[in-house]
Amino acid sequence: MSHLPAPLENPDVLVGLETGDDAAVYRLRPDLALVVTTDFFTPVVDDAYTFGAIAAANALSDIYAMGARPMMALNLVAFPIKELPASLLGEILRGGLDKVREAGIDILGGHSIDDHEPKYGLAVTGTVHPDRVIRNRGGRPGDRLVLTKAIGTGIITTAIKHQVAGTESEAAAIAGMLRLNREAADAMATVEAHAATDVTGFGLLGHLHFLARASGVAARVEAAAVPTLPGAEALADAGEVPGGTRANERFLASRVNWPPALPAARQVVLSDAQTSGGLLIAVAPLEADRLLEGLNRRGVAGHLIGELTAGTPGEITVV
Repeated sequence: MSHLPAPLENPDVLVGLETGDDAAVYRLRPDLALVVTTDFFTPVVDDAYTFGAIAAANALSDIYAMGARPMMALNLVAFPIKELPASLLGEILRGGLDKVREAGIDILGGHSIDDHEPKYGLAVTGTVHPDRVIRNRGGRPGDRLVLTKAIGTGIITTAIKHQVAGTESEAAAIAGMLRLNREAADAMATVEAHAATDVTGFGLLGHLHFLARASGVAARVEAAAVPTLPGAEALADAGEVPGGTRANERFLASRVNWPPALPAARQVVLSDAQTSGGLLIAVAPLEADRLLEGLNRRGVAGHLIGELTAGTPGEITVV
């Protein structure tokens, strides 16, 4: 979209294209703004119902990352209706609906096309007070970085497709992807978060790069502090690495300073393309403990993984 004409100037557009944020935000009145996003993808697991639920949780995540609440959703469907039974599509849609209703809203329509490869997701609309929008910019040197889900889903779902993922790895990855970021967003709302994003296709370090660059700061990440899903590193060592993760590695090559002794598998996991990942939140040092306590009270495992620093915008140092 960088090749298209610049967006029209509109003071009510609070968040647009400028920093590649998680959702668009449009102010309707001084105390109310709409948050609008969309996401869809091909199956990441074999079970149709579970795929639908994961895709819905993933789409809802962008709303939570902005500090907003979802209000309604629309289905986005591509399905080979002449090649696969309609009952399979029904299970995908049922999984999506159940997850959306877990979020306290409903699916009010949508659109479908006949396509050779199944795809499913949602367009989601939410609301937020204009003064409470949390962007992927605004981080400050010294801010602590808190992550709310373990990473490694891209590697494990690739292994699931190849039927080599262990039972523990598969179960942990699916449970993480199915979990809404609602409770994490609730905890984030109790502190002064300077910036936040959810961790999806660009991986942990990719999304951190964009947050840091948009904030005009650098970042430092403690590799050992980052939570990883069971078996993710072993599967990475075995070559179960998706193409999106390899693309992330290439993108990060000139943007991350890696320690020489870091195992190659750990580097892959830190770059791994995620599905329905957790929130990455930048908070002032004095707020970090309060955030971790708030997450813990809501049953969310928060992890302090590093900090924002003064330096070249977007540059990450892994230690």
